[in-house]
Amino acid sequence: MNPFPYSNDNKRYHTWNYCLREHFGYKVFKVALDGGFDCPNRDGTAAHGGCTFCSVAGSGDFAGDRVDDLQTQFHTIKEKMHTKWKDGKYMAYFQAFTNTHAPVAELREKYESVLSEPGVVGLSIATRPDCLPDDVVDYLAELNDRIYLWVELGLQSAHNETGVLINRAHDYDCYVEGVAKLHARGIRVCTHIINGLPRETPEMMMQTVQKVVESGVAGIKIHLLHLLKGTPMVQQYQNGELKFLTKDDYVSLVCDQLEILPPEMVIHRITGDGAIDDLIGPIWSLNKWEVLNSIDAELVRRDSWQGKFYSTAKVGGHI
Repeated sequence: MNPFPYSNDNKRYHTWNYCLREHFGYKVFKVALDGGFDCPNRDGTAAHGGCTFCSVAGSGDFAGDRVDDLQTQFHTIKEKMHTKWKDGKYMAYFQAFTNTHAPVAELREKYESVLSEPGVVGLSIATRPDCLPDDVVDYLAELNDRIYLWVELGLQSAHNETGVLINRAHDYDCYVEGVAKLHARGIRVCTHIINGLPRETPEMMMQTVQKVVESGVAGIKIHLLHLLKGTPMVQQYQNGELKFLTKDDYVSLVCDQLEILPPEMVIHRITGDGAIDDLIGPIWSLNKWEVLNSIDAELVRRDSWQGKFYSTAKVGGHI
């Protein structure tokens, strides 16, 4: 019996591509957009200055240009993606900043304008767990009833002391409450975490993944921390609070994390690459395919796969 069934491209983890192909029966790719939203820890609602790792683009460095309207962004990014995939349909991805941080009327206007585009079969919304008021969740539930929907919640770390250090401006309990509100309405949730945050040990990063498992979400994005020019984290780096993970350490850590995830949890992302002109480090991350191939090779070397130790997972190690 194949112990890693959630792949159609020889991966030993439950890939996002496999998830979409199984659901739709054809290729679907994300079209990343900037909806022109702000963020509650930039505009003073929760804090000022933003998360210390966040770029001026609000983690939407590869999204559309906010000076353009959403239709222009959609068509520009769509055509760029079609140079890689000739066929396929689209999932509109509101990526930059906090995409539920606005009145419902504004959300409705922006989301619906893109959902009306030909070929759009799904919607993915990146937001924060402290930006889910009841009327917004009601609208998300309405969307979920009529289109394939994911809500992506930034957690980054389950450790509240790290949250303070990176100016996250919400705690782990807020994340748990946000997940519960969405799950109560049957909405799929994908949690974002970051490996390599200041002062965090590999054990702490494993604990964050275990907490994500306990929250019962359907998907996860595992990011590698990128230090970008102009972000507040540069000062933390200069103060010695941040040391970059090596590629080998990152690959080993991700494999450890995959092994304790439920096999059905969808892996939306497993690494990342910062904009080359803005990246301070780690420089090795620029070769994204080498990182992905190294993760594949390490799982083969271990004779391992996503969920291998799920039923007996203990924080910080295996039993």
